[in-house]
Amino acid sequence: MGKRGPQPTPTALNLLKGNPGKREINNNEPKFDLTEKTEKPPSWLGAVAKKEWKRIFPQLKKNGIITDADYIALSAYCQNVDTWVQAEKLKRIEGLVTVTSKGMEIQHPAVGIANTALANILKFGREFGLTPASRTNITANDVEYGESPFLTLMKKVNDNG
Repeated sequence: MGKRGPQPTPTALNLLKGNPGKREINNNEPKFDLTEKTEKPPSWLGAVAKKEWKRIFPQLKKNGIITDADYIALSAYCQNVDTWVQAEKLKRIEGLVTVTSKGMEIQHPAVGIANTALANILKFGREFGLTPASRTNITANDVEYGESPFLTLMKKVNDNG
């Protein structure tokens, strides 16, 4: 059985929020690099997914939220955006209802596909702080990933004194 309760907030997001729960920060959390390889979207992503990658990656990088270890999670987020857009376009063209070979009206498959993709977008988006609720109270000013706010303050005090 897995861990119970809500998923823990990623450390980078917790630090950007100012550690609102005042829980101890895991200073032994694995640290991953961000290389140029990760800045480019995978070639297998759809066109809309690549556009989403190029739109959101600079923001994640600027806020210290993305590393090489997040490559697949970001890919999944972007590909779900692509799937969602395609399904929404298909719904507009073909409608919300379709008729089976036996003449029964049923929900168009694109409706379910769009709903699933959107649910996945929101799940992955929360991991990166891309939903309004997940970034509530995040302040990215002068906070560096991997460094505690206390350490940042002490550096400022030492530089001024």
